[in-house]
Amino acid sequence: MSDPVVDGINLDALNYTIKVPYNGSIATGGNSLTEDLNVFYDAGDIAWMITSTALVLLMIPGVGFFYSGLARRKSALSLIWLSIMATAVVSFQWFFWGYSLSFSHTAGKYIGDLENIGFRNTLAAPSVGSSKIPDLLFAVYQGMFAAITVALAVGAVAERGRMLPCVVFMFVWSTLIYDPIACWTWNPHGWVYKMGGLDFAGGTPVHISSGCAALAYSIMLGKRRGHGTQLLNYRPHNVTHIVIGTVFLWVGWFGFNAGSALSANMRAVMAAVVTNLAACMGGITWCVLDYRLEKKWSTVGFCSGVVAGLVAITPGSGFVPAWAAVIYGVVGAAGANYATKVKFWLGIDDALDIFAEHAVGGLIGNILTSFFAADYIAHLDGATIIPGGWLNHHWVQLGYQLADSVSGGVYSFGGTCLILFVINLIPGLSLRVSEEAEILGVDDAEIGEFAYDYVELTREVLNGDSDEDSKYSNHLAHEGVAHLPGGEKLGRSSDTDRISRL
Repeated sequence: MSDPVVDGINLDALNYTIKVPYNGSIATGGNSLTEDLNVFYDAGDIAWMITSTALVLLMIPGVGFFYSGLARRKSALSLIWLSIMATAVVSFQWFFWGYSLSFSHTAGKYIGDLENIGFRNTLAAPSVGSSKIPDLLFAVYQGMFAAITVALAVGAVAERGRMLPCVVFMFVWSTLIYDPIACWTWNPHGWVYKMGGLDFAGGTPVHISSGCAALAYSIMLGKRRGHGTQLLNYRPHNVTHIVIGTVFLWVGWFGFNAGSALSANMRAVMAAVVTNLAACMGGITWCVLDYRLEKKWSTVGFCSGVVAGLVAITPGSGFVPAWAAVIYGVVGAAGANYATKVKFWLGIDDALDIFAEHAVGGLIGNILTSFFAADYIAHLDGATIIPGGWLNHHWVQLGYQLADSVSGGVYSFGGTCLILFVINLIPGLSLRVSEEAEILGVDDAEIGEFAYDYVELTREVLNGDSDEDSKYSNHLAHEGVAHLPGGEKLGRSSDTDRISRL
């Protein structure tokens, strides 16, 4: 037989790897010393999933900047610190046993076993998520999901929570709350998966669980000093940080949603399309709703709407047609916008509106998926078969979505309250900073560093004052209060109000 020739090129002479069906029989996928384990996978799928992993990682500092900008400047660095620390703590937890508890091939209905503890036997066998990528790649990709979920939740400690107990909480919460929910939602053995719940990229495991956890953390911590009175005025200290964080999230969300197709295919392309469209419509909707009340085109409002649109489209991004993304963006942003009132009704200091953005946004996304999920969209990857939602006259899908959403939210909220109650009883792990530390600022009290150099600069400038003025100036410097632009010092009668804005 002659060599195959296409357009004058001898194909057998080219240096490329021919993909073959997986035929391994051992847990690692084969012996890398005697066989090429790359032949089972498409290089394009591998490249796309590594890129998606990096994109999801980019979202985590995005969360940090978003939260930091919403807080006062004397506690701004602590929220960035918590976000990046969540990456480190949860990545280790995921390696140690988190991945095994969520995605072991021999998992039960609610949680996995320890078959893959320490990434044991996690290498080149087809993953539990998709036969198109190996276990190890699926593990590192899903590890980023676990990390960002915790980063979203711990924003609840804003301006009054201690660092050490929060770090302990990260590890424990990932193990007891996130891993079981991820298992029952995405593992083929999980009860929600078997029931027929549709959650493409994390409506319940990521958003509802983190939003409900943040609400529980806010309750357990209590209100910030002076919250609910005219004594203090809480406003975002750096809108630029909020915009930067939003951009990081927006870009990274392409890896979050489109990457959840777990290969480079048309389903991933559609997920990218609906993700961007929902974000755009969410930003416009929230901005218009805020304008209706204040006649101002709020930058913070636009950014909040973008995030709300992204949250809402997450569970349906691999199931719905492009036109449905418009509805997701509008309804998701409007619902989250009005849900920001819930904390006032309940008397809870959810400092960064995490419950409204993520829990309510995720719930809306799950419900809308029951309406707009389409079988032909899911099958764009050439393999996935679903009965669809109401577009396919599959009416019971709404019940499945509600069961998934409510069970995940209740489990996360109740479990978080219990975890925090126990942690707070342990000597040295009290959840909240002292009142003095809260006045000083979490950055100074807990980290000893600042997001800006104005504190140290102010201390140097005021170093030559008299003893009485120096003590007073140092107190204000700790609070972040310097001289006014004209050079005069701030009057003592207005200290409390001025300090609160910092």
